[in-house]
Amino acid sequence: MSLGIVENLIAELSKLPGIGRKSAQRLAFFIMTMSKEEARGLAAAILELKERAGFCQQCFNITDTELCPVCRDPGRDASRICVVEEPSNLVVIENTRSYRGLYHVLLGSLSPLDGLTPERLKIRELLERVARGGVEEVILATNPNTKGEATAQYLASLLKPMQVRVSRIAYGLPIGGDIEFADEVTLTKSLEGRREI
Repeated sequence: MSLGIVENLIAELSKLPGIGRKSAQRLAFFIMTMSKEEARGLAAAILELKERAGFCQQCFNITDTELCPVCRDPGRDASRICVVEEPSNLVVIENTRSYRGLYHVLLGSLSPLDGLTPERLKIRELLERVARGGVEEVILATNPNTKGEATAQYLASLLKPMQVRVSRIAYGLPIGGDIEFADEVTLTKSLEGRREI
């Protein structure tokens, strides 16, 4: 067996987000221990995803139909739209089973240095959805980092004049955490987001 084959797989796996060279090596050697049927199943699932999956025409979630299951669900509260950066964020929120509104996936966050300007995100489409009427609240659930905060502030400035309630997800101390280990920014946000009990 040529090591070039293994190196090629490691190089391809290293292109995945969050996968460094060591992780790619572990995955490559694990794949080598898989049966041919398991490896074919993995390869087939990747190809099927690339051939059949696309973006929902309304919210830009990943789907293999025109509208994703969330947008097709008549039991969802269409008066609320939760804005997230990526489809993976939508999945995390759905797993909580605590939100029953609709979503809008931006497919990124504002980062002009990386070429992610408002025109490259699905911001215009969000504004069009709100302008059609029926939306009472837009919940901004972008990541609590510099890019996510900038995106949330930009969206809020565009949405406020549209006579729609704009809210931001709360963030702060995690359940089970200790105050003494919290950084100043997290603690400040926890104090700002406090609520009456």
